[in-house]
Amino acid sequence: MFAKVESITLEGLKGFRVTIETDIYDGLPAYETVGLPGAAVKESKERVRSAIKNSFLKYPTKRITVNLAPADIRKEGPIYDLPIALGLLSASDQVSRIPKNCVFFDELALDGKVRKVNGILPMLIEAVNFGFDSAVIPAENAAEVECLEKIKIYPAKTLLDVVNHLNGSTQILPIEHKTFENIIYINKEYVDFSEIKGQTFAKRAMEIAAAGGHNILLIGPPGAGKSMLAKSLPGILPDLCFEEALEITKIHSISGRLDEQGIIKTRPFRSPHHTTSTAALAGGGTKVSPGEISLAHFGVLFLDELPEFKREALEALRQPLEDGVVSVARVNAKAIYPADFMLVAAMNPCPCGNYGSKVRECRCSPRQINGYLGRISGPLLDRIDMHIELSEVTYNEISSKIVDENSETIKKRVNLARTTQQRRYKGLNAYTNAQLSSSQVKKFCEIDSSGEELIKAAFSKLDISARSYNRILKVARTIADMDMQEKIGANHIAQAIQFRTLDRKYWG
Repeated sequence: MFAKVESITLEGLKGFRVTIETDIYDGLPAYETVGLPGAAVKESKERVRSAIKNSFLKYPTKRITVNLAPADIRKEGPIYDLPIALGLLSASDQVSRIPKNCVFFDELALDGKVRKVNGILPMLIEAVNFGFDSAVIPAENAAEVECLEKIKIYPAKTLLDVVNHLNGSTQILPIEHKTFENIIYINKEYVDFSEIKGQTFAKRAMEIAAAGGHNILLIGPPGAGKSMLAKSLPGILPDLCFEEALEITKIHSISGRLDEQGIIKTRPFRSPHHTTSTAALAGGGTKVSPGEISLAHFGVLFLDELPEFKREALEALRQPLEDGVVSVARVNAKAIYPADFMLVAAMNPCPCGNYGSKVRECRCSPRQINGYLGRISGPLLDRIDMHIELSEVTYNEISSKIVDENSETIKKRVNLARTTQQRRYKGLNAYTNAQLSSSQVKKFCEIDSSGEELIKAAFSKLDISARSYNRILKVARTIADMDMQEKIGANHIAQAIQFRTLDRKYWG
């Protein structure tokens, strides 16, 4: 007897349709899996055998061949346990029907229970694109996909439940659809701007960075508040829309990092340690998993102690900072993951951290300072829009009773600037000023005569590169948007240049 069950496999976020073909015929009992199966797929025969027997069903004692088509795409993971089991039961006449427009991807325990698997959300989205109208998934993955439309989703707890459902003896109720607006909540885990004492210039820079989606580098001695400023950034970024939340959740689903709350409702904040490997940062491994830069998609990637990161790890940031995606290639697999994040980097000005300090003496030699700063390449530095120098917070600033603006107030101004940008770039591949291409900078960053004179003088005197020139215009465009000005003026250019001079001061 012969049976077919449909499933999906992923290469990165791209899905491929997989048909599990099961053939049972007379002969000595044997079991063969073909179709380029990975180790976990080959081992499924033991899980399937035990799950069928412990579900009080009959395991066929004949010659069995399981084919996963197409045969030229490698199949990885335990998600094919349930479709293989259903194929065996259907081919042995224990399951009366398997719907053609239904997909299955579930791992089976030895006692027949259905276990949670990774990547359910992107697989279901791809299933919808392939025209499937229903799916059977593990019940533990239900919260992850409750916002999906256009597909009926049945949460399964055991193999026997699925068999009885297909045979019509009992029914598994589909997941009740919920809208994203009904499950969203306000993120209160960030540091509020009102808690940060002093650093007025740096807080203004963080607001501009949030308004335009700009990358930012914070340079200052230990204790200046660099980490607090970075952790405060998510609190002033715009709330996620449904499409953004869906794309973030897809990446975290593949990585197995989703909790029981399901779909992600707040912008990610990733802060890898400086000992993080290049593969962990950019993505990779034997299964080509997303790295930290993809897990920070539509959120913030905070790199503290930037010069302490490995040189190759920092250089791996260059492509995603420029293109918003990261390509990961290995011998057995390749994948492209989105990586549209805001980079917030922090560093000391020298190895001891006291270079330029007003209260502490620096013990580093010029050679040590140059060697320390030289760990950051010029091309990477050019891709960071804003460079901000911080100094120590004074006693008067710490003890001040004045209550600064809170994050909610600043967020309203950020939202207003973002709305202006969305209207301006409607229909284009850019949503914020930071994403503008060189041709779009020429089109949308119109400068008045006074601003033109200032940027021309700065270009020659400060030895600004072409990439830095574009970065200055993008930041100036954001400042003008916050001032509700159509044209970029000299005051906007002057502020933007202030945020680009530190690389000349330290690296020049």
